[in-house]
Amino acid sequence: MKNQNKTLLPEQREELLKTLKDRFEKNKNRHQDIEWAKVQARLEASTEKLWSLDDMEVTGGEPDVVGYDQKTGEYIFYDCSAESPKGRRSFCYDSAALESRKEHKPANNALDAAAAMGIEILTEEQYRELQQLGKFDTKTSSWIKTPADIRKLGGALFCDYRYGTVFLYHNGAESYYAARGFRGSLRV
Repeated sequence: MKNQNKTLLPEQREELLKTLKDRFEKNKNRHQDIEWAKVQARLEASTEKLWSLDDMEVTGGEPDVVGYDQKTGEYIFYDCSAESPKGRRSFCYDSAALESRKEHKPANNALDAAAAMGIEILTEEQYRELQQLGKFDTKTSSWIKTPADIRKLGGALFCDYRYGTVFLYHNGAESYYAARGFRGSLRV
């Protein structure tokens, strides 16, 4: 069980670091020229970020390092599970969409769930960057950050990967499907 102050117990921290290191070493194409020791040092210095990464892991996101920001010195993690994270599917887009549903409300919404985890939902640009690292969402789809003007009109955007192409679609923000979740990013 996690503590309420967003820190992991020592054994949870060690298990998560081992999982992240193993994934990092198995997927070097995602983070060429990045050294695990430097990533681990950043992680160990940031207990809240470890808590968020653990949430990403527990909900099926399989977070991995996908970049390094030269300006801020931060490592960038994305959910790298082959399909949209299982523990984050069947959510509508945001709280306004959830409130608008009169019947058959989903358990949660993507934006509030991401905020509670301490992560950001991927943008279209980030989603397309992720797809350069492998094939993701070949059977599922993922909500992405929707521009305010589209959201104001009741819509929300999602992406998937089919026929060798990333597709960008729209749907009513209140919709939810068993095969649609969301992917997140975290800077450490």
